[in-house]
Amino acid sequence: MEKSLEEGIGEALRELSLTLSVAESCTGGLVGSRLTDVAGSSIYYLGGIIAYSNDAKVKLLDVRRETLAGHGAVSEETAREMAEGVRKCFGTDIGLAVTGIAGPGGATKDKPVGLMWLALAAGDGARAKSIRLSGDRLQNKAAAAEQLLSLLEEYLRSLYPD
Repeated sequence: MEKSLEEGIGEALRELSLTLSVAESCTGGLVGSRLTDVAGSSIYYLGGIIAYSNDAKVKLLDVRRETLAGHGAVSEETAREMAEGVRKCFGTDIGLAVTGIAGPGGATKDKPVGLMWLALAAGDGARAKSIRLSGDRLQNKAAAAEQLLSLLEEYLRSLYPD
């Protein structure tokens, strides 16, 4: 039987003795749910924060108000600060974050429905990338969760020696 993405991630986190925490906005807890579907995930998954409002991002994840004012909640800068903030909050090796516009509303000219920013923060720094999804709200949430887990999987693969 082939392993799920979450099972492969869990196996890698255990083998590498790494811990993980997740900050979610637009996915509303889907990433944490998927990670905790794996038995034994409490070994490496220490917790998550669903920070849907800007105030929650500031209070719980230490996202700077200046970042939100200058770049908005759906931005590379905010995603990076969310990932760094959740990593710091839980004291984990890796912090993941996702923020975006699931739709159908909330879009602007510069930030369309389906725009998502994904970020990963670890000891070697933070990285972020944007994706553009084209489904309905539930499809966009599910696809964003999948893409964030894929970003983590890529990072974990990079830690293995060739």
